[in-house]
Amino acid sequence: MIPAALHRQTLADLLRRTAARWPHKTGIVCGDIRWTWAEFHAMVERIAAGLHGAGVERGERVGVLARNSHGFAALRFALARLGAVMVPVNFMLNADEAAYILGHAGVKLLAVDSGLAPLGRAAAASSTHRTAIERLLWLPSEDGAPRPADWRAQDLDLHTLAATEGQAPEPAFGEHDLLQIVYTSGTESLPKGAMLTHRSVIDQYVSCIVEGGMDENDVWLHALPLYHCAQLDVFLGPAVYLGATCVITARPTPDNLLPMLQQHGISAFFAPPTVWIALLRSPLFDAEKLAALKKGFYGASIMPVAVMRELIERLPQMRLWNLYGQTEIAPLATVLKPEDQLRKPGSAGRAVLNVETRVVDDEMNDVRPGEVGEIVHRSPHLMQGYFNDPERTAAAFAGGWFHSGDLATIDDEGYISVVDRKKDMIKTGGENVASREVEEALYRLDGVSEVAVVGLPHPRWIEAVTAVIVAKPGAALTEAQVLAHCAQQLAHFKVPKGVVFVDALPKNPSGKLLKRELRQHHAALFEART
Repeated sequence: MIPAALHRQTLADLLRRTAARWPHKTGIVCGDIRWTWAEFHAMVERIAAGLHGAGVERGERVGVLARNSHGFAALRFALARLGAVMVPVNFMLNADEAAYILGHAGVKLLAVDSGLAPLGRAAAASSTHRTAIERLLWLPSEDGAPRPADWRAQDLDLHTLAATEGQAPEPAFGEHDLLQIVYTSGTESLPKGAMLTHRSVIDQYVSCIVEGGMDENDVWLHALPLYHCAQLDVFLGPAVYLGATCVITARPTPDNLLPMLQQHGISAFFAPPTVWIALLRSPLFDAEKLAALKKGFYGASIMPVAVMRELIERLPQMRLWNLYGQTEIAPLATVLKPEDQLRKPGSAGRAVLNVETRVVDDEMNDVRPGEVGEIVHRSPHLMQGYFNDPERTAAAFAGGWFHSGDLATIDDEGYISVVDRKKDMIKTGGENVASREVEEALYRLDGVSEVAVVGLPHPRWIEAVTAVIVAKPGAALTEAQVLAHCAQQLAHFKVPKGVVFVDALPKNPSGKLLKRELRQHHAALFEART
């Protein structure tokens, strides 16, 4: 019988092959750390052995609450080497929000860096959502911050694990095993955990490489949070697969990014439109110093056409790609390539190599060009379902296709343009915010009679969380009161950027709230405030 290892294709196998092809090439750069691919692979193997010695087993869910670093990258591949399941957590959540994810996923070991150790401890001790966390694992950070002074004896640290001698046992798992559970918000107030296998993610890497024009000569700057599947799996993962050089930073601000782009000769970079806009507006922006930047990627929210045109004009050597998808498809689904940026402005492009995409009506019939329908997909990229959530899994795959929840039109060439979201998700600064979650928080404020939360156009955030409120008779609510209340209830990126008080909310004859009317009526709100 042929040994299964001869055919195995996991993330750990990808890294081992990269190290064999490019042993002396610079692989990972972060702060003062500079590892060749052979050094990075050896580090990952030692960390995996250390984790195995500490009792981490195949299938165990390990939470990661940390900013971008070499430690994050090393842990990601060490967990993959063991067959453990990574559960990345948005570090902008508050302790109770993080605790829900950790508790729902059954996380027992939580990795944190020094800056996020207090949040990790608070989440582990949350009284609202009980977790099963037994230990913390300290990750070194980009800035070299020391391990917290109050670190407990039973907790772990990556430096100690990296000194482990020997190897973890030969993997007894394969491409169909679970690699990660990534939590994503929907219309519901509680997030869902998308289960992605090694195969799902690696097939998605292939689509990224082919459709994104990626190769081993790229020098990448990975600056957006690695807890996001976009930075983690559309860019870092494919770069490791190819053996491209990866520069990692935790600060996606113009004063950090622009010098790094120049210093490291970065040739490929991804950012949501908000970050591209900030770079263009920075006094440090100098096109001549960015001559090495040949490939630019954007996604997470719609790029204003005027900004896209400005990027093309000010950085003429840089080709642009617009990438669209969602967590459940690992996450790439469609691409708008460089040659179509000006020809199809605002479009999300066409389905990528390993994805089949349609735009359908409520009966699953293809809509005609120009008609609005829902985007649905079939693909080996797709998740296996939502963790411990069979009902929402069944709904997501109704009719034999994955339902994205996004409404779009499709033209006669197959190019898709997203026009709305069935799930009523607001994408602000690249972060997903479920309007219902914000609405529920607002309903806990005395004086609120009715509320609708919508996303409105914003010059910085692209889409700003906005609360439209009907106050109770006699209530003297102010915008400041509303915002202060939300700041106590929600992560800061979910707090509304503006509040509008109205006498009544628009509804149809059956009583359904007409949010589209609110978005149209108040579309110029933030334009008037700037």
